[in-house]
Amino acid sequence: MTKQEEQSKQFQIECLTHELVTMLMEERGMTMEQAMDAVYGSHTYEKVERASTGLYYQGAVYVMDMLREEIDEA
Repeated sequence: MTKQEEQSKQFQIECLTHELVTMLMEERGMTMEQAMDAVYGSHTYEKVERASTGLYYQGAVYVMDMLREEIDEA
């Protein structure tokens, strides 16, 4: 992966993470800290970070469905 591709991937991950945190705060009434802990501590986020999954290319609603499922199972 070139430097530019890596930067693009990282930017997409940051934007997606921001959307997921915002959605958790709105839907679940979490504080920003709680929402960030939930996202960054999830298996879903681990998959988002792994380039091989391509999950960082997906829309926030799709990834949020995975995150919701994970949170609800915990």
